[in-house]
Amino acid sequence: MKYLVLLIGDGAEKPWPEQTEAEQTAAMAKFGAFDAACRARDGIELLAGEALSDSRDATVMRTSVDGRVALTDGPYTEVIEGMGGFYLLEAPDLDVVVDLLRVLPAYDIQIHPTIDVSG
Repeated sequence: MKYLVLLIGDGAEKPWPEQTEAEQTAAMAKFGAFDAACRARDGIELLAGEALSDSRDATVMRTSVDGRVALTDGPYTEVIEGMGGFYLLEAPDLDVVVDLLRVLPAYDIQIHPTIDVSG
């Protein structure tokens, strides 16, 4: 099963630009450890993962039922914190995903199973 993992916030008590070089290096080491843990685990495939820019850089697109599109600068209004990044991975079950995610820096994390609509 595929899972979308959303990393909420910036994963630290201080925003990335305010962290010291040592703090940033320590955080990046945890992302490297997560990648290594995924590669070492049978049945896991890390399909994608990226850090995201500041939530102020986001654009919200809303499409009405008649097809009109409205774009708004900034994050979705109901979002309290911006997304720090995401992973898309294939794993046998949620327990395995949760176990692997423990390696990452301290984020609030949403885990969403995907739905196969191809067939």
